Amino acid sequence: MSKTQRHIQLMDTTLRDGEQTQGVSFSPEEKVNLASALLKQLKVDRIEVASARVSQGEMEAVSSINQWAKEQGLGDRIEVLGFVDHTKSVDWILQTGGQVINLLTKGSEKHCREQLGKTLDQHVTEILQTVNYALEKGLQVNAYLEDWSNGYMNSRDYVYTMMDQLKDCGIRHFMLPDTLGVMAPQEVFDSLSDMTARYREQQFDFHPHNDYGLATANVMAAVRAGVNSIHCTVNCLGERAGNASMAEISVVLRDKMDIDLSIDESYIVQLSTMVESFSGKRVPANAPIVGADVFTQTAGIHADGDSKGGLYKTRLSPERFSRTRSYALGKMSGKASLTKNLEALGLKLSEENQQRVLARIVKLGDSKELITTEDLPFIIAEVLESKNYHHIKLLHCSVTSELNLNSTVSIRVDVDGDIQQATGSGNGGFDAFIYAMNEIMASKNYALPKLADYEVRIPRGGHTNALTECVITWDCDGQETKTRGVHSNQVFASILAALRIINLQLHERSSAQ
Repeated sequence: MSKTQRHIQLMDTTLRDGEQTQGVSFSPEEKVNLASALLKQLKVDRIEVASARVSQGEMEAVSSINQWAKEQGLGDRIEVLGFVDHTKSVDWILQTGGQVINLLTKGSEKHCREQLGKTLDQHVTEILQTVNYALEKGLQVNAYLEDWSNGYMNSRDYVYTMMDQLKDCGIRHFMLPDTLGVMAPQEVFDSLSDMTARYREQQFDFHPHNDYGLATANVMAAVRAGVNSIHCTVNCLGERAGNASMAEISVVLRDKMDIDLSIDESYIVQLSTMVESFSGKRVPANAPIVGADVFTQTAGIHADGDSKGGLYKTRLSPERFSRTRSYALGKMSGKASLTKNLEALGLKLSEENQQRVLARIVKLGDSKELITTEDLPFIIAEVLESKNYHHIKLLHCSVTSELNLNSTVSIRVDVDGDIQQATGSGNGGFDAFIYAMNEIMASKNYALPKLADYEVRIPRGGHTNALTECVITWDCDGQETKTRGVHSNQVFASILAALRIINLQLHERSSAQ
């Protein structure tokens, strides 16, 4: 950290506010694992792990986290949301071995009057009663001013009066939430500039929500206004549209504002994956930093530019986050995209074969959005073994399958210029296709050979949308011949393998005449 760099604290509230995401509930063991990863690997400054008095399971989780943190010397970095209830929340936190309470107070006059049914003086009296008890018991105290953003916009005098009465009572951090995510960056800057200037001795946190999709921009405005602590969650978890994204604000503060942070960026994706798994909330493929596709170049022109001088690379390099750049294969691929993937596999192809493989990739791209590096060996094997015989071409094929009923196939083919069509029924789509094809080829004095073996597979470590390779071994009058088909649909992969044996045998027959 240089002398001119300013340090900003990040407080992660994935385990508390993030758990307010619809359908998300972390188990005690998951909470302990996440707390450990957040503090020891990602190295956030503080974490908020739960709300007091919620459940017995929550108490067990917080107790386990506090026990672990105490052993690691990190006990003062574990925070628990508590309520203005004099002794109850404080005693609950003490029972778990906690050291910090984040007291939830009402930061807007409307919340105080309509939800609590109290005046500000009554509310402040009860806040001071709880704060004093917490301090007597040795807890550190921070305070949320819930709905502060609306409170400041609607009744600044309420906020000022509240702060005037609480600023010297021993609260360490005054945490200012945009609870409903209603502020825009200029509003954040103006209001927080006022708060930091008016209360220069106080430490303010900003707690943004993302309802307008402005959470990251609002964090930048808060930092410009003088706030030195920012709240966030992993994967933008949180109520409604979620909180500020840990990944987004960390790179934006570093890259755009030259801010010093404690976190280790190389663990951002690992934490994202862990939270995705535990929460059941999937990360969009195009989510900045952590999305599956954000370091994948799709257009061939981009791969070409990178090859010729890194023309499409930025400070957001994948290596920075322990990731790698990839070049997608599909209908938009160019030669440079294929070359990058061949390099990744350690493969070399002649110029002619590169063109043949690329043509096959582009054609496959019409039926499968993304072809991966793992798919590529299947395509290469198919292309290199194939001979460009076109005695029979599949013009149309429809396969219908139902549970407990035979599958049906309708096909139309071009056999040496003769257009034929047929339907077939069988035990599965491929069986039905063979029946229909034999019906057509009977008029050509040809029948498909018997199957000796049939193998279907996807790439190692592949996904359900991976390309399928079908290798069929045919018994051709006692001699075995293998043909291969590759397609995103396994039935069509087998159909392509069958068409290949027909083309091979029709070619042999025409050559012998």
